[in-house]
Amino acid sequence: MRAAVMGSPIGHSLSPCLHRAAYRAMGLDGWSYEAFECDEAGLPGMLERLSPVRGEPGDDAWAGLSLTMPLKRAVLPLLDTVSEPAVEVGGANTVVFRDGRRHGDNTDVHGIERALAEAGVPAPRSAAVLGGGATAASALAALRNLGLYSATLLVREPARAGETAQVAERLGVALAVETFDKLDAFTGVDLVVSTLPAGAADAFADRLARVPALFDVVYAPWPTRAAAAVRAAGGTVIGGFEMLLHQAVRQVELMTGLSGVPVEAMREAGEAELRRRTALS
Repeated sequence: MRAAVMGSPIGHSLSPCLHRAAYRAMGLDGWSYEAFECDEAGLPGMLERLSPVRGEPGDDAWAGLSLTMPLKRAVLPLLDTVSEPAVEVGGANTVVFRDGRRHGDNTDVHGIERALAEAGVPAPRSAAVLGGGATAASALAALRNLGLYSATLLVREPARAGETAQVAERLGVALAVETFDKLDAFTGVDLVVSTLPAGAADAFADRLARVPALFDVVYAPWPTRAAAAVRAAGGTVIGGFEMLLHQAVRQVELMTGLSGVPVEAMREAGEAELRRRTALS
């Protein structure tokens, strides 16, 4: 059976390392996992070329796909069914081929929830999310699932946060949208979730140092300047690797149809790969 991650750019993805580690630990010798560069324009054709699952495990057929930016929202109209979490956040990071149909799901929300739980971060009473893309939408869904029904979204241009504001409305979350220059007014919240790309939150590091807990979805390079500042001030820091790990665990469950996915084997493989990349940089 075959699976892959697709997006653009894709060369940095840690997904192949995590999924392959799971296959090895589970004894799935006939399974493979690849990485394909694919943008929004190429997505429809790519999906058409992939065969739905058929036959016995080990056949050269496709089990599923992991999707990263910019494909999570673009894939929705190309799917036959979409899970409730993916509908709520307006994006699917997982496609499972089953019964000749394409089934979309979102495991990012699960990944965020598990990462927070693993770090011992209690359900926040207040939160601010930096960034307005697909991962920010998943963060809002995770916060809602933890019982928080209001949050602040901080972005560079409020006009570009329209889709995420619609997600908040579907989730029943009261959302205030502010610009980054207002960040000082929100450093007193229980939790800040930064969904900004690597380096983008560096300018806010000194101000973010005052927050009690920071969830930074960046996993390399790590720690980010913001994460280091919060940790130095005694705050709790959760990194993007934990989110990536747990969303990948759920993807393996969905694609293989098996339970008992080896979390620690995947964690060890991912951490080893990150150390290898750091040594080479």
